[in-house]
Amino acid sequence: MTELLYQTDSYLQEFDAKITSVFPAERAVVLDCTAFYPGGGGQPCDAGTLTAGAAAYPVVKVKKQGDDVLHFLGSDMPLPVQGSAARGTLDWARRYQLMRTHTALHVLCGTVFRDYGALVTGGDMEPLKGRMDFEFETMRGDLVREIEAAVNAEAAKAREIRVRILPRAEAFQIPDLIRTKINLLPEGIMQVRTVEIVGLDLQADGGTHVRNTNEVGAIRVVDYKSKGAINKRIYIEIK
Repeated sequence: MTELLYQTDSYLQEFDAKITSVFPAERAVVLDCTAFYPGGGGQPCDAGTLTAGAAAYPVVKVKKQGDDVLHFLGSDMPLPVQGSAARGTLDWARRYQLMRTHTALHVLCGTVFRDYGALVTGGDMEPLKGRMDFEFETMRGDLVREIEAAVNAEAAKAREIRVRILPRAEAFQIPDLIRTKINLLPEGIMQVRTVEIVGLDLQADGGTHVRNTNEVGAIRVVDYKSKGAINKRIYIEIK
């Protein structure tokens, strides 16, 4: 089992670990702990470097596999051996951009849910840009401008972001914990990680976030589209 360091400290940029498994065909290794986010919930996986001995390998992909996290290594150097010590270093500039973007999408989600009661039907992000789909019957320019102004007003309030890991039964006593149209949490998950933007939004989420909304920056709604009768897509960029 890989200990997921990013779940409790999204700002961890470097970490020491032990290589517990090696998969030569995939050029992948499993670590006993990791700060690399393996992707999920619309947030891409992290990239960076894994150093073992004198060799430094680019981490080109990270993927969750059961209780383990696979780190796929670039270069043609021989792979490190099982049991050896390693040091992971994140591509921090990229990760921090994703943290800002992910939090911006939560600000958007929380604002739209509060003001219009619309659930999320999908979402995706890249560094400093993302999109979110909502259950809206109609979407028009003046409504989009209204949403953009409200979202930036909320971010400017410098709201604290709190992360907790709760027993499933306790977490599901929280009203409106699931803001997506479909509950994406499998029954087998007995602990639920929650992300709270204090005073605005509280929902189940496994990704990485900034500590305060004042780190997000300006949020621009750059486009919107209809993706169905009651499915409207909003595109944002972060400045």
